Amino acid sequence: MRARFDWIIADFILQEGATMSSPKPSNRSQSLPGEACHHAPSLKELVSMTLAEDIGSGDVTAALIPAKTMGEGIFVAKSEGRLSGLKTAREVFRQLAPRATFTAMMRDGDPFSPGDQLASVRASVRVLLTGERTALNFLQQLSGVATMTSRFIEALGSDSPIHVFDTRKTVPLLRALQKEAVLHGGGRNHRMGLFDMALIKNNHVDACGSVTAAVARLAEDGFFKRKPRLKLCVEARDNNEAREAAACGADIIMLDNMSASEIRRAVEVIENETRSSGNPPPEIEISGGITPTALRRMRNLPIQRVSAGALTHSAPAADISFRIRPL
Repeated sequence: MRARFDWIIADFILQEGATMSSPKPSNRSQSLPGEACHHAPSLKELVSMTLAEDIGSGDVTAALIPAKTMGEGIFVAKSEGRLSGLKTAREVFRQLAPRATFTAMMRDGDPFSPGDQLASVRASVRVLLTGERTALNFLQQLSGVATMTSRFIEALGSDSPIHVFDTRKTVPLLRALQKEAVLHGGGRNHRMGLFDMALIKNNHVDACGSVTAAVARLAEDGFFKRKPRLKLCVEARDNNEAREAAACGADIIMLDNMSASEIRRAVEVIENETRSSGNPPPEIEISGGITPTALRRMRNLPIQRVSAGALTHSAPAADISFRIRPL
């Protein structure tokens, strides 16, 4: 299939007659979070795979349009939201037709309203039709993540010292793009994978017998001798685990599925333990069933971090259309 896809791309390139004009570079970073994870596909590879999945042996309906018919496709918002995924949409049409012209009317991270034009593409109508769904799939999904994240930020309030973090609950192979979308929505990135932070969760604790035993095994494995030293996050289900985590010198203590009163009490326990042990005070993170509504009730808690899998695994796709007109 790979060879067949390469032939299809080459055929599009030969037929495409649009003039290429390089779009102005964005002021925002073009690098993806987690690029240190060399096992993840690059943006080019990811787009290539998704196009191959959709095109297969060839787009049988695009052939209805004469090869030389040129057109313009415009991405138009049909709902309110926050934009993310422009460079991925651009890459879709770049791979189909290197001479296509992609023009962004907005930037990733910008809010949009119904009727706003987000970007346009000039290429052959065949190219526009073939790339439409793949480009929209990326743009709608990633803008949905950015929009969901912005809702969480709004629930906390612009003056809140609490930061909203994502998790590893992402669509397979889309983690870097989804985490970038979280940044576009105003959130922050938790660990990228299993390699850039130690996060001792309930299953680790249960397997080792206690928080203290789990941290001890990390130490035996040389974790604390790593350079640079990775952060240690410990999930705590109750005050005893929270106390152990503080005594072990955790950088972050994640209070899981606790009520507001339970969180306040756990924070007191942690503060007492750090004063007693002399360890630096950890950041306090809450997780488990976090929603914008719940955040409005919790924004005055003595915490620094909130993590929510919903940012990436439950974000509705943004409503965006692609309107094509012949030139």
